[in-house]
Formats: sequence, C-alpha cells, structure tokens
Amino acid sequence: MLKETRNERLEMKITLNPSIGNASQAGFSLVEAAVGMGIMGTVVGALLSGFGTGMFTMQLARENLRATQIMLERMETIRLYSWDQINTPGFVSTNFSATYDPQSTNSGVVYAGTLSISNAPVTSSYSNDMKMFTVTLNWKTGSLQRSRQFTTYISRYGLQDYIY
Repeated sequence: MLKETRNERLEMKITLNPSIGNASQAGFSLVEAAVGMGIMGTVVGALLSGFGTGMFTMQLARENLRATQIMLERMETIRLYSWDQINTPGFVSTNFSATYDPQSTNSGVVYAGTLSISNAPVTSSYSNDMKMFTVTLNWKTGSLQRSRQFTTYISRYGLQDYIY
C-alpha cells in the first residue's frame, strides 16, 4: 500500500498542476487574446466617443441657455423705457454684444446681437399704440454657426388699459 505506482504519481501531479497534463488547455491562444483586445478597444472607443458627445451636448445646452438669458435681459430693459423713449430715434441701441461669462476675463463665446423695432403687424384701431421688438443673437460654437431670435410686443398704455 505504501508503494505508489507510476500512474498514480502522474495522476497526482496532474491534479496539483493541471498545465502538465494537456498543453492545449494551458492558457489563451494568440487569436483569443487578439479578439479580446479588439473587443476591449471597441468598448473603450465607444465610451470615449460617448463622453465627447455628452460634453459637446452640454456645451450647446449651456450656450442656448445663456442666449435666452441675454435676449430676456434685453427685452426686460426695453420694457422699462417709456413710450417716448422707445420712439426717440437712437435712444435704443440696435447692435450689441454680450459674453458667455461677464465675470470672467476669458469670456469664451461672444454673442453678437441686433434689436429691431417696427410697427406691430395688427390692423386694429390700437395698432399705432403698439411696437414689435425682435432680438436676434448670433454666435459660433467651434465651426458651427448658431442663431436665436425672440419677438415681443410693447403697448403704449400697457396691458392694464386693455384688460380692465
């Protein structure tokens, strides 16, 4: 019983170290490693592309929001003027520029704006007491030219005379 046969010793070695028994199962082949690296490369490339697209989309959203803020700021300033000031030629500036971040020294995106004042396109009896204001902003994101427009109406006596 103390004697071990040669086959028993070989079986014990195989169970302790499986790479001795069958060389084809010893590790990955070169083809398997290449396919695995190709799959990992594709996954990493798609991940980086997704990050880049997400960052660009966030930049576009931020710039759109800032454009909306600039247009709204310009319109709210117009609403503070009196009817005589609005109708005085040259009182309201028609061309302006604004930056993405007014507090920063490196402002990045510069918005070029125009403001047009015209008679309101209504045929009612109060048409002479209304003006139409249109603010247009243009800016560039990388090589992409962007533009937004906002239109509002201002009445001579305000809404309170028309509603009440």
